[in-house]
Amino acid sequence: MLNYILNKAFYTILTLFGVVTVIFFLFNVLPGDPAQMMLGQNEDTEQLAIVKAKYGFDKPIFTQYLYYLNDLSPISFHSNSKEDYTYLSNNKYDAVSLFNIGNTTTAFKFPYLRESFTKQGKKVSQVIGETLPNTFVLAVSAIIIALIIGLALGVISALKKDTWLDKLIQVVSTFGMSVPSFFSAILFAWLFGFVLHKYTNLEMTGSLYVLDDFGERMQIQWKNLILPAIVLGIRPLAVVIQLMRNSLLEVMSQDYIRTARAKGLNELKVIKNHALKNALNPVVTAISGWFASMLAGAVFVEYIFGWNGLGKEIVNALNTLDLPVIMGSVLVIATLFVIINIFVDLIYRWLDPKVKLN
Repeated sequence: MLNYILNKAFYTILTLFGVVTVIFFLFNVLPGDPAQMMLGQNEDTEQLAIVKAKYGFDKPIFTQYLYYLNDLSPISFHSNSKEDYTYLSNNKYDAVSLFNIGNTTTAFKFPYLRESFTKQGKKVSQVIGETLPNTFVLAVSAIIIALIIGLALGVISALKKDTWLDKLIQVVSTFGMSVPSFFSAILFAWLFGFVLHKYTNLEMTGSLYVLDDFGERMQIQWKNLILPAIVLGIRPLAVVIQLMRNSLLEVMSQDYIRTARAKGLNELKVIKNHALKNALNPVVTAISGWFASMLAGAVFVEYIFGWNGLGKEIVNALNTLDLPVIMGSVLVIATLFVIINIFVDLIYRWLDPKVKLN
């Protein structure tokens, strides 16, 4: 287990280093001056010089890259000169000073994702912190819907193989996989939020938190979660049905299943105690991938339903060229992908003790 943890930690660092490098140079070769993007129409020569010095935009691109790595690193190095970008007392790092080496201070801090260009100096970590929980709630709800319904229909489809019920489930599953999420979102919003509104009491758009009728405080509106969660869960639901059916059929043909039946166990116990657990491996793989993708934003679903999640925030940042928000969001998404993959490996080990962690 220790070797596995060290191995994963090493490859995680390499992966994230690659992601940081790619997104930095990708967005910094775009046309346009970041300082001008921040100032908009209010720019003048003096303001441009101040902003460039404050954010290090006046330095060569490789120096800016080192600054970015320093911002993201938990252990970072800071100049004691007030004119330097990395000056520690600018109150932007929330760092704890460790020790001094000459004119440089070494500090410990959380990764600093910089400040938004368009939100009046608001930290990117705050922007992501406000939107990611909403996306997490939406993704978890969609996955729960996909798992509960998908596993049930997949098992029924396998047990009723080649019957009319099996064929009906397969048609529904294929349709669910083929329909784009943005089309499903528009259709569900129009049908259940507009046409059938007086019966469903659901809105076409709305997020988890909304202002009350007096505009004084935010309150939770759980009903706004129903439509986007269902729409977001349609495609993983269809995938779970197919994978569960095929995996269970394969497991049910194994020798140990025939042995269990020969011992006199009834079919329900055979499926529950022997077949189901071993048939879950491909489902775990698919669900982990879908969950990571959902945390990446579920862009179309969030944008159409007006759900204030990370996906909607990324779209807004792209429209306004808010590069720090885009870069920080991509980095957070990549980190989540890595963490989820490690978690899936551990689940594999629990489902099948014969699986080795490498």
